Amino acid sequence: MKKYGIATFISFILLTSSSFAQTLNNMVYDSAVEQKVLIGYCDRTGLEAGEFGTYFLPEYEAYLVNDSLVKLLNKKIDEYKITVVFGSWCSDSQEQLPRFYKILDKTGYIDDRLTLIAVNREKQTEVVDINALNIERVPTFIVYKKGREIGRIVETPENTLEEDLWKIIR
Repeated sequence: MKKYGIATFISFILLTSSSFAQTLNNMVYDSAVEQKVLIGYCDRTGLEAGEFGTYFLPEYEAYLVNDSLVKLLNKKIDEYKITVVFGSWCSDSQEQLPRFYKILDKTGYIDDRLTLIAVNREKQTEVVDINALNIERVPTFIVYKKGREIGRIVETPENTLEEDLWKIIR
């Protein structure tokens, strides 16, 4: 019984420490912009709150999606996982991320296939190793199929987000 007790205790410690390491919507103070910014893993709740939230809802509501492209995306988008690396301090992220969410909402995309990672001005985060993602500018939308990157949209789309997404997944 003691053997299982020690193993259970160690498992509990490891599980607890990994849970703390992966909390969502962490905020840190950025002296360059004199405000708190998101850092690490995030979800929609973090985007809709705080300073970033002041940009999110108005941009989300104002964006007019291309319904014909959304219908095309709707047929295939759930086959893909998407990682978005962004800066809550970044004007391009403040513009593109709400638009992206509006597109996802219109397609019915499943949120558990989406990973959001907020970075600081050096394009790093304290809790997530993103070096392998080769992030140069934010936001960066990375589309994966079966674990392999098949395309990305960097900073701003060439045309619109929905058109660029369709070019990647069609």
